[in-house]
Amino acid sequence: MGYEKELEIAVAAVRDACRVCRTVQGDLVTAATIEKKDKSPVTVADFASQAVVCAALAQAFPSDRVVGEEAATALRDGDGAAELRAKVTAAVRGIRDSQMSEDAVLDAIDHGGWTPPAGGADRFWTLDPIDGTKGFLRGEQYAVALGLIVDGRVVLGVLGCPNLPVDDSETRGVLMTAVRGGGATLVVLDDPNAASHSVQVARVTETAGARFCESVESGHSDQGAASRIAVHLGIIAEPYRIDSQCKYAAVARGDASIYLRLPTRADYQEKIWDHAAGMIVVEEAGGRVTDIDGNDLDFARGRTLEKNQGVIATCGPIHDRVVAVVREVLDR
Repeated sequence: MGYEKELEIAVAAVRDACRVCRTVQGDLVTAATIEKKDKSPVTVADFASQAVVCAALAQAFPSDRVVGEEAATALRDGDGAAELRAKVTAAVRGIRDSQMSEDAVLDAIDHGGWTPPAGGADRFWTLDPIDGTKGFLRGEQYAVALGLIVDGRVVLGVLGCPNLPVDDSETRGVLMTAVRGGGATLVVLDDPNAASHSVQVARVTETAGARFCESVESGHSDQGAASRIAVHLGIIAEPYRIDSQCKYAAVARGDASIYLRLPTRADYQEKIWDHAAGMIVVEEAGGRVTDIDGNDLDFARGRTLEKNQGVIATCGPIHDRVVAVVREVLDR
């Protein structure tokens, strides 16, 4: 299987990033910030999460590049930069290194600012420090997503879902991992010593027995088209609406059987950090992930999936049928 050290470092880094996010959420997200639609808490958490993960990767794999969502420009210059920089640094120090300087924090964030060449790169990581901004602010679902790409192929993924229920109990916080050829596993996020167990997609072979998983936010996917697709597929179950790459986690462990991310405009390009970790978790759990035309997702084109439109993730056996209906409904 390989990548044992990479998996160990990635799991520890994502765990620490989830701790940062929870701390910031507890300290800064209030009824007032939600009412005012103030995104400053998620801004602090985004930067701090990226700093924690990138610092860990730089220490363990100094020659590896990282494609992250954030850049530290806003923390260096502009109105409020000093105050925001201080909050981000404090959050990082609380988790990683109490003596870490502001400059070191900024450098760690910018370590994630690399752009791969259009022809692809031998090896790099891609990170979404907080996927699901509105879910984070609502205290609902968000994810820290880290993937390793080698020769244009995702070979490792870690999904930290701090608010996702572990099972039917009240315990929350799930860590899902996958290594190419090694299956997908789930472990309790808050217990590094807990035993992991394998996860498998739902055993659904007919689309009528499937359940959709889609975004809470309608702007992230064409939900009107999704409803028409559901009718064509004979699906009667209510969709499972959830924020972030937690949707991939839901498909991987069988909470849902289909995740559609349908284009809301023709020129939109999906970001690689929004799909790398989730894709490999679903695939290693036995599912399939393609774009809406049935093509494999191409991670060798820079920071976006420029050769793909939309995403379809399923439990596997129904995938070709879902792709066919999506193409029919979208008139492709």
